Amino acid sequence: MSAESPEPRLTDRLDLEALEPRAVHRLLVAMIENGAGRTVRVPVVVARGASEGPVVGVTAAIHGNELNGVFCIHELVRRLPVRDLVGTVVGVPIVNMPGFLTHQRDYRDGKDLNRLMPGRPRGTSSEVYAHRFVERVVRPFEYLIDLHTASFGRVNSLYIRADMSRPQTAEIARLLRPQIVVHNPGEDGTLRAAAEKLGIHAVTVEVGDPQRIQHKLVSLTRIAIRDVLERLSMLPPDRERVEREPIECARSYWVFTDTGGLLEVLPRVADRVQKGQVIARLVNEWGDPTRTYEAPEDGVVIGKSTNPVAYSGARILHLGIEGAVAP
Repeated sequence: MSAESPEPRLTDRLDLEALEPRAVHRLLVAMIENGAGRTVRVPVVVARGASEGPVVGVTAAIHGNELNGVFCIHELVRRLPVRDLVGTVVGVPIVNMPGFLTHQRDYRDGKDLNRLMPGRPRGTSSEVYAHRFVERVVRPFEYLIDLHTASFGRVNSLYIRADMSRPQTAEIARLLRPQIVVHNPGEDGTLRAAAEKLGIHAVTVEVGDPQRIQHKLVSLTRIAIRDVLERLSMLPPDRERVEREPIECARSYWVFTDTGGLLEVLPRVADRVQKGQVIARLVNEWGDPTRTYEAPEDGVVIGKSTNPVAYSGARILHLGIEGAVAP
């Protein structure tokens, strides 16, 4: 193994104080033991600056098939001028290692890790994994940027969920320059919610589609994260910028079908729609029209279904309702 690719250090938890400053460290942090009694570990890369400062965590693949964030963290760390860095950047490219290895969204027991946080120390396998990840990796963070993608059968805009009533969290969300920011307090078992309860300023970033690498979105997200580090006075400004003012939504919800059939969703992601505008059509197996769906109110399309095969109660589109949120 070359000097640029040092052997990772095995550890039971993230201990930033034990790591040498002005260096990048590769760690494998123990999470659980598998059926053979062998330890399952998550990769953690730590860029420690020359002096003390904020601790920013960037996580990805808490859903094992959401890969854009993995490559975003790789690119971010590769380009970090660690000798100019003030504070610490912690990248966790693969949170859900069991799901990642089996190409699936959920943990190996079929549970969604991002609905179980902060887990339980003595629970099911997924609950223990969630608990240990929060306690062993996340707890030292002061800021968290959690990277996701859409699920199978859907596409997303580049958008952020954040508690916009918290001024510092709202500032981070706007600095990341997505297409859309959605106010969401996050009381839903997510990693973001667990981090907020620990006093960490946390946002969820949806970066494209699952099980693929979208290089443009990866690059835009990496540049935006660098802009956050600059605003936190962790790095000097560089020339790269994402020039975009996000649309801010005070709330959002999904619109669903009331019957099944073959679904066509008409607007594109990030399109604005007006109340009464036709947003989707259903046909039956013979091609006969069975339903037309209209926008229930004015809004912006955050995400939408791309799977034409729709059962009753299928998702049509994720509608954001524009508006500001008071701190």
